[in-house]
Amino acid sequence: MASAETKLNVPEFTNEPFIDYSKPENRKAMDEALKKVAAEFTREYPMYIAGKPVTTSEKRTSTNPSHPAQVVGTFQVATVDHVNQAVEAANKYFQTWKHVPVEQRAQYLFRAAEILRGRKFEMNALVCYEVGKTWIEADADTAETIDFCEFYAREMLRVAGHHKLVPMKGEKNYLEYIPLGVGAVIPPWNFPCAIMAGLVVAGLVTGNTIVLKPASDSPAVAAKFLEILHEAGVPKEAVQFLTGPGGSMGDALVSHPKIRYIGFTGSMEVGLRIHELASKKQPGQIWIKRTVLEMGGKDATIVDDEADLDAAVEGVAQATFGYSGQKCSACSRAIVSEKIYDAFLAKLVARTNKITTGPAEDPNNYMGPVVSKGAMKTILDYIEIGKKEGKLLTGGGRAPGDGYFVQPTIIADVAPTARIAQEEIFGPVLTVIKARDFDHALEIANGTQFGLTGAVYSKNPAKLAKAADVFHVGNLYLNRKCTGAMVGAHPFGGFNMSGTDSKTGGKDYVMLFLQAKAVAEKV
Repeated sequence: MASAETKLNVPEFTNEPFIDYSKPENRKAMDEALKKVAAEFTREYPMYIAGKPVTTSEKRTSTNPSHPAQVVGTFQVATVDHVNQAVEAANKYFQTWKHVPVEQRAQYLFRAAEILRGRKFEMNALVCYEVGKTWIEADADTAETIDFCEFYAREMLRVAGHHKLVPMKGEKNYLEYIPLGVGAVIPPWNFPCAIMAGLVVAGLVTGNTIVLKPASDSPAVAAKFLEILHEAGVPKEAVQFLTGPGGSMGDALVSHPKIRYIGFTGSMEVGLRIHELASKKQPGQIWIKRTVLEMGGKDATIVDDEADLDAAVEGVAQATFGYSGQKCSACSRAIVSEKIYDAFLAKLVARTNKITTGPAEDPNNYMGPVVSKGAMKTILDYIEIGKKEGKLLTGGGRAPGDGYFVQPTIIADVAPTARIAQEEIFGPVLTVIKARDFDHALEIANGTQFGLTGAVYSKNPAKLAKAADVFHVGNLYLNRKCTGAMVGAHPFGGFNMSGTDSKTGGKDYVMLFLQAKAVAEKV
């Protein structure tokens, strides 16, 4: 049987290009988008259950971490009853959605990508306001969202249809992939568009219906993307949209017997709780729930004594302080050969001291705020711990401004077993550890419970080959920074307590939302 991909004649996937903000016309377009988006700050967004807007008496606001008094949008607060209604509605509509032809589901994603492509500046502006991403970081988020729509649509077209099996005499046999059911999508705030949208569209295009509960710090971005899906033709009944804090609502969603799978990105603690709740059979539950979990890291960059020192310094600085270190892939440990340790630190401190920190809507700032007052307190508490566990070289406190600004911070001479070398801080804090040699550096790098990303800087091919074999992470980068995974090129997901190695943006990903059915007919 011909694949759906050949029927649609879809061109080969290519990554969405980034906006060049050095061009005056693009800077002007972004300035205009910021004004346009700010004019909508008074808007109230409904939830969606069974295709209908739902409001509640209790409201919650989303605010701008660069200017905490500024409200970005007003949202509803869902109850456990709303959760139950949403799951039942999603389960009911699944009986319809799973029969929608694959080509049509893929076309919805292609249309959504095209709509978003035409509104990149506006989405970038909203991401900038709601979670404090700078222009460049926000644009990467939006571009990745477009990539996910384009890539997952192609992947579902590729796996659709009947797959040949080993022939059996007297039989006609084949295998096909069918959807799972209702998926609970619980995304993070740090990639408020890309990770949220990726989880949603991967589930939709494979024939599942979705209950989306966006992060409490980024519901406006999710609401805007949902509007794009509706405009693209996705029926409103296919995605239930619930807003409000987690807690009991999140537990009720994960535990519901009609939830078939949970897609989650966030902290290790919450991910493990989801996994535990999902493993318990509830009354009326007739399947083993599947969990797709990405739970963070304590990512390391090894700087060998045979490295290009300037390239290593730049890679570490970008991977550590891009988006204020609020990426699960961020470099939080630099493991440096003792032979070049002092020279590396001197260059890194000088580079870090050039970083400008301030409101994210100002393109002159390389670092914006951290996402919330609570996040800022946690980061500053870790810095105080770090001052006792190592030597503070730069930073170490709040940066000026009324927003949640934290100085880019470097703490050196830290033991591999120190708390700041083991625990995920999720902020602009770098721990620097001295290694005796390359083997010792690899040992230190592998010496945490995580295994998400890592990087190695060295000009020695044998050492790079050894790192490729020994460095136990899901995404390893050689002579480049450990952040910035691109859809299709760098399938993303980690080992150990970093999650289930879901490999977002890879050819295996859509299979997580499908199950294989073998059919054999006697002839």
